Amino acid sequence: MAKKAGRGFILVCLQLLLCFSQLNCIRAKGEDGSDDEIKGMFVFGSSLVDNGNNNYLENSTAKADFLPYGIDFPKGPSGRFTNGKNVIDLLGEMLKLPCLIPPFSDPSTKGSKVVHGVNFASGASGILDDTGFLAGQVISLNQQIRNFETVTLPEVKKQLGVNRRENRKAMKKYMFIMGTGGNDYLFNYFVRKGEYNVSLETFTVNLTTSLSHQLKKLYRLGARKFVLMSVYPLGCSPMLNALRKDGCIEVMNQAAILFNDGLKSIIDAAKSDMPTSNLVLVNSYNIVTDIIQNPSSKGFKDANNPCCEVVPLTQLAGNGVSCKKGGRICMDRSAHVFFDGLHPTEKVNVEIAAKAFTSDLKTEVYPINVNQLVQL
Repeated sequence: MAKKAGRGFILVCLQLLLCFSQLNCIRAKGEDGSDDEIKGMFVFGSSLVDNGNNNYLENSTAKADFLPYGIDFPKGPSGRFTNGKNVIDLLGEMLKLPCLIPPFSDPSTKGSKVVHGVNFASGASGILDDTGFLAGQVISLNQQIRNFETVTLPEVKKQLGVNRRENRKAMKKYMFIMGTGGNDYLFNYFVRKGEYNVSLETFTVNLTTSLSHQLKKLYRLGARKFVLMSVYPLGCSPMLNALRKDGCIEVMNQAAILFNDGLKSIIDAAKSDMPTSNLVLVNSYNIVTDIIQNPSSKGFKDANNPCCEVVPLTQLAGNGVSCKKGGRICMDRSAHVFFDGLHPTEKVNVEIAAKAFTSDLKTEVYPINVNQLVQL
């Protein structure tokens, strides 16, 4: 009897262990067992799409690996800068990927775990190498691309069993998601404006030119399907509440608009610059602005304040962005647009992902939506 009880206990433990090990692979493939149209995603950018890379940066202050971050996420705090899933998680579900996309910096992200994609994004990073200096240590976009080229791409080729000639065909089965740019304004241009001595327009041209070169680098490495996430309305974020009286800070929103127009120009130029590629712009700026201007239409009640307790810019050691460890948190996260001083709640991410995948409005997706991109 004791032996049976012992075996039963061991069986339960093994089942629990198996369940735990599958937390990174919580979605099943289609019932027919066939491969999906899109095999995976490679993700580059900043905190809006970061799945936990900064957890492994010892000297970074831009982290979200503590509560209340992840309070509604199945794994708890994971390094995602929101209460639950971010846009990458949600797009992965819509693309029917079998696993959550693992962060590059996780030592276990190797072997078969890279087959469905890798997330290289780093919170507080930017297009420019020096963006992120305020956070101490981040992974710049250039370094993210080098990590893909030198580490992940050879591993993916090995796992798929493809040679150099077959690489382009294999890469057509992957989405390359780019979500960056906002930090280059918020934590670089606007805090070091005197050092640049250039106009906002000139800075933006230089920024989008740099991004265009980085996208072309990925193209040369085999990328063919790109999703570019626009910059949010920067001037409406709660981190700036102490600096504004009424409405949003227009110069910061103008910066976002200029950058997003530059993204559209990159897509238009790609027809000749990157032949055989297809790019989609997800205009998060317009999607989030519509929510902020008319929150009740989407079931939101608060479009101005963070859900979690944030140490404001006006206080010592406050950055106006991060949730306070162990701080207060709103009870109804779905009623808030912003979770912390800068990042949206899961509910907003759901809105953005849904629009990205299905919208037919050119003001929300350009020139097509993500679902249509899958079919190409």
